Amino acid sequence: MTTGFRRSPLALAVLGLLEDGPLHPYGIQRLVKDWGKDQVINVGDRSSLYRMISRLGDAGLITAHGSSRDQHYPERTSYELTDAGRAATRQWMAEILSAPRNEFPEFPAALSFLPILTPQETEKLLTARRERLVQQLAEREVAIATELAGFQLPRVTMLETEYLRALTQAELAWIDGTLAGIRDGTIDWNRDELRAAAARWDDHTAKR
Repeated sequence: MTTGFRRSPLALAVLGLLEDGPLHPYGIQRLVKDWGKDQVINVGDRSSLYRMISRLGDAGLITAHGSSRDQHYPERTSYELTDAGRAATRQWMAEILSAPRNEFPEFPAALSFLPILTPQETEKLLTARRERLVQQLAEREVAIATELAGFQLPRVTMLETEYLRALTQAELAWIDGTLAGIRDGTIDWNRDELRAAAARWDDHTAKR
């Protein structure tokens, strides 16, 4: 089965949560937050969630199940997974888990333009980033410890948090090495030197 629908973390979350039965949009948003999955799924904007549900419905991956109303909330439409949606979920999982994908994150894009700044400016900014990463790492350690304290959860429910912790640890190690290089002068640059290097590279490639 191949679907032309462009997958995204939010689309995968909607289809994945509907695997266990019909839900209304508020229920989807609440479950993502209650289970701590909002660290990898952005459900902060309810309107984005509604737009995604509409697109998934138009694509035939979900369908309206029914409406309910109580005295505290307006009428809510619940949605359920279609056979096409269930097949799409498994296709997306297979593709995402088996093959790395260049997702073009902002941070390495900014690194590619560091020559806009001076080494001193870069050191200051990376030091600030390091402080925030240390805080994030501590928060993730607390999240893992809190989830496991006095309650034995299957480890599979915490794998995304473990993965984010590992990424944070790796980035901290990389930043420490980069800051050390800037401070001892092994990583250094100025615009004139970079322009000269670019000119030499252009000459080199033109002769090949």
